[in-house]
Amino acid sequence: MPGDQRRSSPLWLPALLTLIFAGFTLLPRVSANPHLVASFLVAAGFLLAGLCALWWSVVRTGRTLTYEFVPRRVHWVQMIMHSSVYAYWGWYWREVYHELPLIAAQVVFLYVLDMLVCWSRRDKWILGFGQIPIIFSMNLFLWFRDDWFYLQFVMVALIVFGKEFLRWKRDGQSTHIFNPSAFALFLTSLVLIATHTTPITWGTQISSTFNSPPNIYIEIFLLGLVVQGLFSVTLVTLSAAAMLFALNVVYTGSTGMYHFIDFNIHPAVFLGLHLLVTDPATSPRKNFGKAIFGAAYGAGVFILYGWLDNMGAPQFYDKLLFVPVLNLTVRALDRASIALSSWLARRRWVTRGKLRPLQALASWTPQQANFGFMGIWVTLFGYMVLTGFLGGKHPGSDPALWERACEAGHAKGCRVLAQTLDVQCQHNSAGGCFSLGMLLSGGKGLPRDPIGAGRSFKQACDLGFESACSNLVNMVKTDGDAVLLEPCSRGDGRSCFMLGSLYYGGQGVRQSLEYSATLFQQSCTAGFTRGCGQLGESYLFGEGVPKDIIKARQILEKACDGGYGPGCFNVGIMHRKGIETPKNETLAQARFRQGCDQGERTACEALTPATSAARSLQAQ
Repeated sequence: MPGDQRRSSPLWLPALLTLIFAGFTLLPRVSANPHLVASFLVAAGFLLAGLCALWWSVVRTGRTLTYEFVPRRVHWVQMIMHSSVYAYWGWYWREVYHELPLIAAQVVFLYVLDMLVCWSRRDKWILGFGQIPIIFSMNLFLWFRDDWFYLQFVMVALIVFGKEFLRWKRDGQSTHIFNPSAFALFLTSLVLIATHTTPITWGTQISSTFNSPPNIYIEIFLLGLVVQGLFSVTLVTLSAAAMLFALNVVYTGSTGMYHFIDFNIHPAVFLGLHLLVTDPATSPRKNFGKAIFGAAYGAGVFILYGWLDNMGAPQFYDKLLFVPVLNLTVRALDRASIALSSWLARRRWVTRGKLRPLQALASWTPQQANFGFMGIWVTLFGYMVLTGFLGGKHPGSDPALWERACEAGHAKGCRVLAQTLDVQCQHNSAGGCFSLGMLLSGGKGLPRDPIGAGRSFKQACDLGFESACSNLVNMVKTDGDAVLLEPCSRGDGRSCFMLGSLYYGGQGVRQSLEYSATLFQQSCTAGFTRGCGQLGESYLFGEGVPKDIIKARQILEKACDGGYGPGCFNVGIMHRKGIETPKNETLAQARFRQGCDQGERTACEALTPATSAARSLQAQ
């Protein structure tokens, strides 16, 4: 009896981890946002319910649960490689470091759910490091914003259930079909594209900030060499990169234009070549299959980029949508590889003629062949870097190239010019926003788009481009406030914010603080952080709504967590001065640091109490 009790004791492990998971709600990063706290508590309740159901099943059936610690090298090596990417990337985009507690929470959630699902189906669970690189890999491509963070746990659940229930036989052993993180990213991406809800994620920012660290290609390449040397997956990455290189060259040579706007191979795509398609468990094991698998991924990214562009969907999904489809082909590719090897072995003209090198290659051990492929990959990568194909200034990033194509009557030139200017506008280039507004309002080479033009002029105006301000006011006068109201009514938070700003200042419309506050509320509800910030300040100063300091603080905390630096500053001042909340210098410093990391100068100054008077809150 004592022995049986001892063997059933593993249930204490998911119980402890569930308690630790719930404890994340005590961290300032989580406790500052009520929606985030609710996401954690609901997820913890889900785990607790699963644990109770498992306990009851064990007691009722008398089963004995066990676990075994199996630290596989592939898992802890991948964990170290991923951690290195996070460390380097986060140094240049500090939001990565800000997200680390939430990533750690996902790891704990995955461990508990994996235990519960496994023990519900069999008696033995394998403990190792495999869950960590799965979560690390997923979070290198997509996070949900704090108000929608429960969906991040849904993604983790998709990983567990996909890995546990979607399986097949390979080489006589049962194994999961899909790369776990790629499977969750694939399904989530489809839903986000179909529902036009990408703004509730950090997906666009994650993709765009991967080009911030200098020499990011070299870092990913060097880390990839370690994995390739240990696990013989070089040919997949090599084939994918070679295919993208060839397609770029052919496309530019045949059309005179560039398929990708700002990079020949985007850094995030280059990361995908090393992470998403090189999982040894879900990729081919034979060289012919690996070559086809990698080449197909490169071609898929190339095609999907164009398709997403035509659909008007965010193009960063290009690297996320094709992996599960390829995972379904791995058994067929391995069979084809074996058949090809047998066929070549029977051909006399292979063994006696010019193709004798193929026979010699076939006689190499897998490790020897992999080192050969690594040599080719090093050569190709070096060539791409030295020629500027990777890491150099991409000609397509210069709007003048597409402007000339547009003026010459190329429809794609005009479309890509608009996209190029839009990229600049997203990176807060006032000139890019203004030029985009002029292009969309003029209707030359593109259908006239007063709504898009209005948004571009408003952003340029916010960035200090005076001509854009007057152009926006004129557009609202001539085309009406529908220029911004129509997309606002469809849930476009940015348009609601811009129209609210016009009504707040009485620009082109009659001033109405009440209506501006309503529009800021709509903007915030749609997930646009600056809208939340302006709504919070409306409650803070009683502009268009009754003055409510407590409500203002709650809204500004949400804005701060979403990346609105002034909101962090205001909340920090409230904590420091004890405005409708107990004085707490620790929380104040945390908010100032958060705002400073987001580029808010006054928050940086407020980190030193003596300079906190740099900006008056005027809240009392």
